[in-house]
Amino acid sequence: MKKWISLMSLCTLFLGVQTYAQDNAIDFKFENLISTIQSEKSIIERTATFENHSSLLNALRATNLDKVLDYTGEFTVFAPSNLAFEKLSKATIDKLFDPENKKALKAMLSYHIIADKLSASSILKAMCRGNGIAKFTTIQGDKITATMKGIDIVLTDKSGNSAIITTADSNQSNGIIHEVDTVFVPEKMF
Repeated sequence: MKKWISLMSLCTLFLGVQTYAQDNAIDFKFENLISTIQSEKSIIERTATFENHSSLLNALRATNLDKVLDYTGEFTVFAPSNLAFEKLSKATIDKLFDPENKKALKAMLSYHIIADKLSASSILKAMCRGNGIAKFTTIQGDKITATMKGIDIVLTDKSGNSAIITTADSNQSNGIIHEVDTVFVPEKMF
């Protein structure tokens, strides 16, 4: 019940802001509440400057996904922090970073990338339209499901792994980065 009330509160707030803006003839967009200052750096260039994303950067470079995230297209990256990588067992990390498992590592990282720019407000709008649930297709081809838990946006992959967006809306020249607290590691990777 709390989840439903939280979602309804967010939807009501969103609709109220839009109604106020329309009633007062103000050219106002909900996204403007969140910083819309675009960075001149690409997602990969910005990731290289974040100390808490060095594990992610190493994994992206090992799989050549860094080149994809340097393109001018629009992407959303649910970027696991170093602390998220530290939650994985040493055996899993060793397997992931073994050069023989490059394909599996690339598949795992692809669960964290969407070929579209999704701000936190876009995700919330999609959840409002979907009765509290929104699904987004990753470049891996599988769906990530977004829901709310209290005030947090929770992402869940097809294997049931969940991650919370801890820092949202780092706008870059070719998309947006949302830091997450967990690495999606699909079952049967190896």
